[in-house]
Amino acid sequence: MDKLAGLFGSRDPMFDKPYIDVDEWRDQPVRHRYVHGGFEGTETRFSFYFPPPERYEGRFFHMLLPVTGIETAAINPPAATTLVDPLPFAVESGAYLVESNQGRTVMFPGEDTTVTGYRASAAVAMYSRVLAAEMYGVHRPYGYCYGGSGGAYKTFACLENCPGVWDGGVPFVHGAPMTMPSSFTVQAHAIRVLRDKFPNIVDALEPGGSGDMYHGLNTEERQALAEVTRMGFPPRAWYAWERIALAYTGILSMFMDNLIRWDPDYFKDFWTVPGYLGHNPPESLLCARVQHKTKLAKVLKAKELGDLGLMVSMPARLADLGGEMPAAVQLEKMPEWNLQGSSMTLTSGAATGHVLYVSGAFGDLVMVGFGEAHFREVTKVKAGDEVVIDNGPYLAVQTYHRHQVPSPDFYVWDQFKVAGQPIYPQRPVLLGPLFARYAMGSVQTGRFAGKMIVVQCLMDEAAFPWHADWYRSRVQEALGSRLDDHYRLYFIDNAMHTGPRPIPGEQPQVTSTRIIDYSGAVRQALRDLSAWVEKGLTPPASTVYEVVDGQVIVPPAAAERRGIQPVVTVRANGGVRAEVAVGEPVEFTAIVEVPPGAGTVVSAEWDFEGTGEYPVKERFDDTNSSYTRVTLRTTHAFSKPGTYFPALRVASHRRGNFKDRFCRIYNLGRVRVVVN
Repeated sequence: MDKLAGLFGSRDPMFDKPYIDVDEWRDQPVRHRYVHGGFEGTETRFSFYFPPPERYEGRFFHMLLPVTGIETAAINPPAATTLVDPLPFAVESGAYLVESNQGRTVMFPGEDTTVTGYRASAAVAMYSRVLAAEMYGVHRPYGYCYGGSGGAYKTFACLENCPGVWDGGVPFVHGAPMTMPSSFTVQAHAIRVLRDKFPNIVDALEPGGSGDMYHGLNTEERQALAEVTRMGFPPRAWYAWERIALAYTGILSMFMDNLIRWDPDYFKDFWTVPGYLGHNPPESLLCARVQHKTKLAKVLKAKELGDLGLMVSMPARLADLGGEMPAAVQLEKMPEWNLQGSSMTLTSGAATGHVLYVSGAFGDLVMVGFGEAHFREVTKVKAGDEVVIDNGPYLAVQTYHRHQVPSPDFYVWDQFKVAGQPIYPQRPVLLGPLFARYAMGSVQTGRFAGKMIVVQCLMDEAAFPWHADWYRSRVQEALGSRLDDHYRLYFIDNAMHTGPRPIPGEQPQVTSTRIIDYSGAVRQALRDLSAWVEKGLTPPASTVYEVVDGQVIVPPAAAERRGIQPVVTVRANGGVRAEVAVGEPVEFTAIVEVPPGAGTVVSAEWDFEGTGEYPVKERFDDTNSSYTRVTLRTTHAFSKPGTYFPALRVASHRRGNFKDRFCRIYNLGRVRVVVN
C-alpha cells in the first residue's frame, strides 16, 4: 500500500490521509465495486466505481459536476449538464468511474477555490489509482476528466494546473473568463425589453419565416436584440425564452451576493451617475420598477415544490441535500408587477437582514434562489416573516456588462467601443476573472497537459458558442503548429446548454422537435480521446467555422463543416415552407450526410404533427454500415388546419453500431407547413 501510494497517491499534503467507509459490490445499474470515502481533516468525499476485472481496460473517467457538494451523482444526477448513466457508459468503455464532492459538502466553493477548482479532484484521481492498482494489479491507469458548464471550468482547471494527473479531458458547453456575470446580465436585459415580442422574433427565425427578427420592434427593442445577439446569444434559442428566464434568473441569484460584495457602489451609481441606464431611464425601465412590502404566508422546500411538478432553482435544489432550503414562498399579498429577479429582504423573524432572490412565479407561488452570503441563514425563514421586495438591484445588473469592457481578445465587447475606447463608464475592476477564479480556482490560459476535445453547442443560451473560439485561440497561441496534435473542437448544431427535457408546464414538442441531446457527442469524444492518447488514433478534424458579429457560423455541407455531427437538410414540396389544403399530401425529402471519418447514419425518424414523439421510423439494414449519405422521401397529409413544423431527427454512430445507446450523435431538420 505504501509503495502504491508513493507511485500514485496524493502529493498535496492537505490530502495525505485517505479513508474508506464503504467498500462493497453492487449489481445496479451494472455490476461494480463501490468505494466511498474521503480525506481526514477535509470536507472532501469521493466515490469510485470499479468494474469486474474482465471488463476493465486500464483507464478511468472522472466526472466533474458543475457545482460542489455531491459525490453520488453517478446514481442520481443532480444537474442538467450532468450526463445520465455515467456508470454504465464507463463500464462499457472499459473504464472505472471517479467522482467527488470536489472538496466541499455544500454547493458554494468557500474561501480557497483552488481546493474546489482542482486540488481535491487531483487528490481523488491519484488515490483512485492506488485502489485500481491493488484491485487489477500494479499499473498506471490512464485518466480522463470531463464536465459541462461549471464542470467544464473545473476540467480546464484540472488540466491546466495538474500536469500528469489526467491524460486528457473533455470540457463541454464551456464558458470563458468573461462569461460570468455578463452572459446572464445581457440575457436578462433582452428578456425584460423584449418579453412581449418573442413570439414574432421566434416566428421570423423558424423555417419558412421572414428571417427578419427585427421587424416590428421599436428603437429600444431593436437595440436590445442587437446587443444580446452581438454578445453571442444564439437567436434561435429564444423559442425557450420563458424557460431561460426562469432557469437563469435563479442562477444569476447565485452570483448576486458576490457581485454586490465586489462592486457595491455600482448599485448606487447605476441610478445616479451619467452614462448608466438608470440615470436617464427609459420608460420601460421605470415601468418595471418594483418595491413592495408584504408577509410570507407559506414557505415550501425543494421536495414540496418538486412534488407539485414545478421547477426548482439550482441553488434551492443543490445548496443543501438535507432539504432544508426554501425553494418557494407564498406571499400574503401578491403584487401585479413582474417580480422576476427581485431581492426579497427579510425584515422580521430569525432570518432578518438576509436575502432571497425571485427566480420566477407560478400562480401565487414565488420561486426563490440565494447566494453564498445568505444560504445558511435563509433556512430560518418562516411563514409570517415580513419582507421587502425590490427589483432595483436586478434592473441595475441587467446592463452591468456595458461597464466591463475587457481586453480586445473578447471581441464581442467591440460594440461598446468607439475608436477603441469604451463608450460607457467603466467599473474599477473586471469581475469576470474574479468569477472565473470563484468557479475554477484559476483563470483559463490555454496551456494544458495531455489532450483535449471540446464539445460546444451552437444554440447554447448560457455558454455562448464563441466562448469555445476564445479558448481555442488561447490554445493556438500556446501550441502553435502543434494545435491539432493535442486539441479538437466540435460544434453541435440544434443543441442548447441543457438537453431536450421539458420543464413543468411545457409541452414535449416545444423542446424535442427543436433541439437534440448532445450527450452522445460528449461520450464519443471521451472514447475518441482515450483512443487518441492510448493508441495514437487521430480523431476526426475539428468543426470548421467562423465568428461573425458574435455568432458562430458553420458551413451548410457536412464535407466542409467536418466535426462529428451529421448534417440534415429537409424540404416540404421542394422548399422550407409549403402551403396545402387539409388532406392534401405533402412530399417530404431529406438528405443526411455524415462528415468524413465520423461514422454512418443509424436512425431517422419523422414527427409531422408536432407531438414530440417521432412516430414514423425509417427502416435501415442493421447489417449495413455504409450509410454515410442517405436520401429519404415520404409523404404525409394533415387532417386539421394550422401551422406545423415537421421535424426529421437522425443519428449517426462512429462504427455504424445500431445498438449502442451511448454514442449516437443526433441532429435534426425542420420545415414549415401551413394547412388551410
